[in-house]
Amino acid sequence: MMKIRSFIEDTMEEVKKCSWPTKDQLFESTLLVLIVLVVLTVFVAAVDQILFFFVRLLTA
Repeated sequence: MMKIRSFIEDTMEEVKKCSWPTKDQLFESTLLVLIVLVVLTVFVAAVDQILFFFVRLLTA
């Protein structure tokens, strides 16, 4: 039981040492991730459609 308690206390000390992002930084990072996700989704969909077109030409 003492090992578990010691582990939790050590973990809490380490968490306090971390530097957490501000709300603005978190918002900007989230927005960036969403934009990149949309761009990559469009890119993959476009490549998929192009490859589908060529496969149809080869198998028709």
